[in-house]
Amino acid sequence: MLPCLNKQLLGLDCPGCGMQRSVDLLIHGEFLAAFQMYPAIYPILVLLVFLITSTFLKFKHSQQIKMVLMFITAGTIIVSYILKMHNLFN
Repeated sequence: MLPCLNKQLLGLDCPGCGMQRSVDLLIHGEFLAAFQMYPAIYPILVLLVFLITSTFLKFKHSQQIKMVLMFITAGTIIVSYILKMHNLFN
């Protein structure tokens, strides 16, 4: 796994810390462990599948769907990072 530069330099996790391990867990079929490692893994996958699919197929409200999926993904990343930092300092 690639080391996190933010964690090496500052000693704090970044909002993406755990994503590589989560993908590895997904590949090995450990779906719950992948979610526990990095909760945003599933919204990211849904967004990626939609983006890839929408390049080949045209959807009626593609822009709106993409924006909603992006906000859900970003929100999940932000909330899970805040909760992780809150648990770290308590």
